[in-house]
Amino acid sequence: MMEQNGYTELSGIERELVLQYLIDGNVPVTLTPVEEIKTDNQDNERTKSIIKSLNSQIFPVAIRGEHLKVQKNGEILLENPPQSVNCFANQYVKVEFYFNRVGLYFTTIVKETSKGLSLIIPEKIQRITDVAEDKKYDISAFIYMDCNTSKELNIKAVPENEIQLFTRPAWKCIPLENQQKAKKLLESFVEQAKAEKNAGNGIQLIAVCKYLTEKKVEKVQSLQNRMEPISILFIDHERIVFGVPASQKKYFYSKEYGIKISFSINKGPINAREIFVTGIVNKIYQNEENDCICVDFRYSNLQEEDLRFLYEKATSTLFE
Repeated sequence: MMEQNGYTELSGIERELVLQYLIDGNVPVTLTPVEEIKTDNQDNERTKSIIKSLNSQIFPVAIRGEHLKVQKNGEILLENPPQSVNCFANQYVKVEFYFNRVGLYFTTIVKETSKGLSLIIPEKIQRITDVAEDKKYDISAFIYMDCNTSKELNIKAVPENEIQLFTRPAWKCIPLENQQKAKKLLESFVEQAKAEKNAGNGIQLIAVCKYLTEKKVEKVQSLQNRMEPISILFIDHERIVFGVPASQKKYFYSKEYGIKISFSINKGPINAREIFVTGIVNKIYQNEENDCICVDFRYSNLQEEDLRFLYEKATSTLFE
């Protein structure tokens, strides 16, 4: 692949291989709305596409391969696509997909034709380049070992967006449009908790329901199946709860795991504190779509000084 203008662009021969690959196989793609921004380039005007912020009301849409029919001329017909794609008509989109595990993308327009919506594969197809994010978190974790098999896992976990850890979860943190679905899940989980008597006071269930009712579209990466950090949804002195995407569910059906929890400390002679615990899978929660799970770990081995530290952070009261 060739480097041009800071992007990794496929050569003509590579493009032909990718085009044939799309024609031959049921290749799923993800469409993300973009907007065209025109910039002057001295002698001539060129157009550069940038991705719209996902803070808008338009989200990426995943389309299964069976809904795509790729023609030899590079036209992609969308056959019975998800209804949400209709709002992309006559708009520019970024089309992302995997070719032999390598993430690729191109930008094109969703056109309305007599046959329905269609896309034209442009001359330029580019390789996805991941932007390294050096973000520091007040808390992070590693699930470093499956205790039953002694298998190393090293799965990183970071706080879920818009969830404040060590603050009592409130129902209002769930978007209004998701609350009816979340209420149905919560009622089901509470009934299960009453029967099983293993959910503690149950305050973690709000964060669980929030995660399970959020729209999930897995980001296309530069390399397929690369492990991304999972989400920390809840933590106190008794348990820690993680949100796990569909691609990583397979790691969480054992019984006991080794977990390292790290805290940044702004004041004092040391700038971090690490807690090593073992945790037993107390409960696995999932939604109807089965596109993600929440794993509730109950600590099975926690040092007293670490228990005191977590208790005081979680309750804002002294441990006695």
